[in-house]
Amino acid sequence: MTLTTNAHNILETIHMISDDHLDIRTITMGISLLDCADHDGALARERAYDRITSQAKNLVSVAQDIEKELGIPIINKRISITPIALVAGACDDKDMNAWAYMLDRAGKEVGVDFIGGFSALVEKGSTPADEALIASIPEALSTTDIVCSSINIGSSRSGINMSAVQTMGHIIKETAHTTANGLSAAKLVVFANSVGDNPFMAGAFHGVEMPECVVSVGVSGPGVIKRAIDTAKGLPFDEVAETVKKAAFKVTRMGELVGRMAAERLGVPFGIVDLSLAPTAEVGDSVARALEAMGLERVGAHGTTAALALLNDAVKKGGLMACSHVGGLSGSFIPVSEDEGMIEAAQMGAISLSKLEAMTAICSVGLDMIAIPGDTPASSIAGMIADEAAIGVMNHKTTAVRVIPAPHTQPGDIVEFGGLLGSAPVMDVSPYSSDAFIGRGGIIPAPIHSFKN
Repeated sequence: MTLTTNAHNILETIHMISDDHLDIRTITMGISLLDCADHDGALARERAYDRITSQAKNLVSVAQDIEKELGIPIINKRISITPIALVAGACDDKDMNAWAYMLDRAGKEVGVDFIGGFSALVEKGSTPADEALIASIPEALSTTDIVCSSINIGSSRSGINMSAVQTMGHIIKETAHTTANGLSAAKLVVFANSVGDNPFMAGAFHGVEMPECVVSVGVSGPGVIKRAIDTAKGLPFDEVAETVKKAAFKVTRMGELVGRMAAERLGVPFGIVDLSLAPTAEVGDSVARALEAMGLERVGAHGTTAALALLNDAVKKGGLMACSHVGGLSGSFIPVSEDEGMIEAAQMGAISLSKLEAMTAICSVGLDMIAIPGDTPASSIAGMIADEAAIGVMNHKTTAVRVIPAPHTQPGDIVEFGGLLGSAPVMDVSPYSSDAFIGRGGIIPAPIHSFKN
């Protein structure tokens, strides 16, 4: 490689960081707590606290050192742990809030931004520990600062647990109403086909199939991708796809470098790079603007889903060329409140909840960081969960719902969350009832194409 090429690559990287908001969105350490289980809940929590604080004691300092060395911003340092309902299942605790308080203390002790795994996997039914954890969510998330929760209610192999869907409609609403702006609900995700190596919050947990400890990274880079699309102005879509692939390759290589450095210094295995394009509310860091760069007047216009399909596929192809350890969700996030282009589109009525739902058949996750009126019925929220789960189950992909029924709000109001969470226009929901549908409960069976053995 020539000196000129090296200089060009260095300058390009500086440009991506300074002008295109390229960053490593998160370094996440996954920690198994399975062998901390005990019939004595207090002893189990003590073991878990010691495991987390000893394993992650250097996570933040190592990330900060790498950040300084490479000049690459690392926005969040996070921990994911084994779903607590699995660990706590061995004890007789009926109230799981003590586990949430322990996680909050442990995360703060090591200085991370978030700790995920106050979670349960109930796609085919629930245990007493699952039910106790779910019931604890509203208090747990409103009385802790950095704890995140997720519940998996469906999978392509098991179908959709509609009884759990009904429950989570109520839990989301109750959780949102514990805070003035509904912010507690921003720390809660309901999944179908959740994955155990996802480094992004609020849905991260450490899967039982994972090693004892692992470090993974989640990259960002919507601004880099948008600038790449700008260079392909007027070109046919196959050439746009090639341009996006090359940009995604560079972003992923940077993510892998950071992840491997962190893993080596922490003395744990390197896990995966999650390729998801994670936007922020800052100008120049928007997935919506990348879609609009393909020729859409506004995100939400007819053709938006096709543009997202191209973007998602090209990002994955470029990332897979760059790194063999790719996992997590890996695609494009479309959270309304965290993307300035999406915020603008929602405010002007260019995009609706129905269009967002259609886009979730393509994107990484689903209905993400969407504010809805505070008086939205729990059954309507459950209906949103069921619809997203159906998209995921039928298409063998991860889908999720993170909606915020913000108290005392109506469509058109703006809810401020602050920080990376941005602000969200309150979106209209269907006025028609889902009560009788959701009230049936039971299981929506797995699709026939799920049986592949």
